[in-house]
Amino acid sequence: MTPIAKRTENQETDRGKRKTFVGVVESDKMQKTRRVSVERRVRHPFYEKVQTRRSKFYVHDEGNESRIGDLVEIASTRPTSRLKRWRLVRIVQKARGA
Repeated sequence: MTPIAKRTENQETDRGKRKTFVGVVESDKMQKTRRVSVERRVRHPFYEKVQTRRSKFYVHDEGNESRIGDLVEIASTRPTSRLKRWRLVRIVQKARGA
């Protein structure tokens, strides 16, 4: 196998290891950018109470397809701008009333 073919094969396996999350679109006021909120549930290490933690991600949406309230799947990607390190993969569920 040539070194070039090896490199291509490794790139394909790396793509499969990208982080993906499902979250809700909070803001669609920017062009080609969405702010997505992702919730996760974690157990406190000492008290063992289950807590809900929320993270906000700036996501690149090339076609301006998503709207506020949409449930979307996002994946990590190379930095697109100062804040954007995620891209929109698909819209899982449209918001009600859309």
